[in-house]
Amino acid sequence: MTNASVREFKMPDVGEGLTEAEILKWFVQPGDTVTDGQAVCEVETAKAAVELPIPYDGVVRALHFPEGTTVDVGTSIIAVEVAGGAAPAQEEAPAAPAPAAEPEQPAEQPAARQPVLVGYGVATSSTRRRPRKQAQDPAARQAASAVQAELNGHGAAPAAPAVPAAPAAPAQRPLAKPPVRKLAKDLGVDLATVVPTGPDGVVTREDVHAAVAAAQAPQQTAPAAQQAAPAAPAPADRPAAPASYDSGRETRIPVKGVRKATAAAMVGSAFTAPHVTEFVTVDVTRTMKLVEELKQDKEFAGLRVNPLLLIAKALLVAIRRNPDINASWDEAAQEIVVKHYVNLGIAAATPRGLIVPNIKDAHARTLPELAASLGELVSTAREGKTSPSAMQGGTVTITNVGVFGVDTGTPILNPGESAILAVGAIKPQPWVHKGKVKPRQVTTLALSFDHRLVDGELGSKVLADVAAILEQPKRLITWA
Repeated sequence: MTNASVREFKMPDVGEGLTEAEILKWFVQPGDTVTDGQAVCEVETAKAAVELPIPYDGVVRALHFPEGTTVDVGTSIIAVEVAGGAAPAQEEAPAAPAPAAEPEQPAEQPAARQPVLVGYGVATSSTRRRPRKQAQDPAARQAASAVQAELNGHGAAPAAPAVPAAPAAPAQRPLAKPPVRKLAKDLGVDLATVVPTGPDGVVTREDVHAAVAAAQAPQQTAPAAQQAAPAAPAPADRPAAPASYDSGRETRIPVKGVRKATAAAMVGSAFTAPHVTEFVTVDVTRTMKLVEELKQDKEFAGLRVNPLLLIAKALLVAIRRNPDINASWDEAAQEIVVKHYVNLGIAAATPRGLIVPNIKDAHARTLPELAASLGELVSTAREGKTSPSAMQGGTVTITNVGVFGVDTGTPILNPGESAILAVGAIKPQPWVHKGKVKPRQVTTLALSFDHRLVDGELGSKVLADVAAILEQPKRLITWA
């Protein structure tokens, strides 16, 4: 390439104030041609999984870190050879950039904060690496090692392990098609430990399943131990203890990404804001009938219409009637900040853990607009494509535990918010209606609030308003 130079692309801050991200998947390899705006990798931060686009054209020369590595913001992750003269000083390639096959030699760290694709890098610090997942869980490997040590201690010949030891790291990335890589990731299998049977050494789906089956197979070393060195007989009233634990008894999962951020946020919230939770059980039969009517309304054609839609609208109306509930506590300024807008958070369970994206300015949306926003929010969350910005700036949250058949719970506040509403399962129950016991659709609501800025009266009013609207949804018209 004429007048070529090598530019280093650094890990950007893809959220607000994030310090690190884990490289989930590389979409390119050394020698590939890339163009401005092309996604080169997928990374997971404490907020979401996002794809990183490269900001220039060129040819990939080196990937500085393998998949599964957690990299500090501002650290170079990929080297690209570009045309057009010398690169900017802060993006000069190191004299000998580490190739992708040698993750032990990371690229040079920047001397100070440097501009990156989104925001600015943080101060220089060392890069931490997490061990890649193995096909066999650590508890099983530890148990197998203990049995082997016991055999050697008794002078017995070593027995063949039930699961082959992981081979040394290959010189090149294992060959596998994208669907097979996704399958391996979902099952927690490191492709480097899988024996390929496909053409030209390609790992197939069958190879991945075989690796999982091998990892779950019961260990066979205990009988050999008993034959080689019989232990003292156990008392007649109880069986002899096994030489090792079942390999399927434990699985260790690294705490990182969304799960790590959620755990920290919940601990911080629980021990910072004094929680109070109130409950109310309400007859929502009329609301359920309205849901069925709206499904037939042409104005809602193609939209997701369910009880959550009307519950969300009921909460928005209750906030309008009791605006002080929509606030936050500013510890530094010792002030209560009342919000004149509602960014409505919806807690969503995803494969990466619990996230709480929010609908911006939900208070200003019509019912059809709210339905469209809820549908988009849920679909995006399930696909794992929720952006970091969608999870910032929430003011109040709804968590729908009823979808799991749970009656209700005591929800923990989303950090920075003063209230969260939990919705329980809607079930037919005997209920006194117009003086007679009849089967009615009933649910239980739970409202948790920050008692520093929300007293019992205010919290009770909000919960009572939500319940009243769901019992008589025509109040959506008269109170809105």
